[in-house]
Amino acid sequence: MKRFALLILALATPAYAQFDGAEPTRAQPTLPTQTVTIVSPSGARHVFAAEMAVTPREQQVGEMFRTNIPAGSGMFFDWGLPAHEQAMWMKNCPVPEDMVFIGPDGAIIHIAENTVPDSEANIASGGPVRATLELQGGITAKLGISVGDHVYGPVFGAAPKSHPPVRHP
Repeated sequence: MKRFALLILALATPAYAQFDGAEPTRAQPTLPTQTVTIVSPSGARHVFAAEMAVTPREQQVGEMFRTNIPAGSGMFFDWGLPAHEQAMWMKNCPVPEDMVFIGPDGAIIHIAENTVPDSEANIASGGPVRATLELQGGITAKLGISVGDHVYGPVFGAAPKSHPPVRHP
């Protein structure tokens, strides 16, 4: 059953298809970060330091085995172009996350809030996406981040400077 689930994930997630197949057993080291800014239509801005999961292995391991996701941090997954349906899961992730699915134009198309820790259920993007941003569980509701807000940073360009950002501890 476990191999079947990995096969399904590999088929649904092209970036995962290239990993070496070894089951992760511990958290990966902290990855290099870049600034990701989410801007709402009202101009509210939220800035996060996002680790960049670039390689297939980094994307496979993601936030696995991490017991804390600070409010001002996250992990960014660039799935490349063309945009496509994406599926994530929470296997070996002991804390809830908010998964922010981002379309090719940088607009948020779906948010899976407070995902279930350690679940192997697929969490679907709800449409073609270019990237996924994983954040602390519950933070999108707390900050009022919603579908239609725009993400700036890696692959989506710099945020406009019209409003000061809200930084999170």
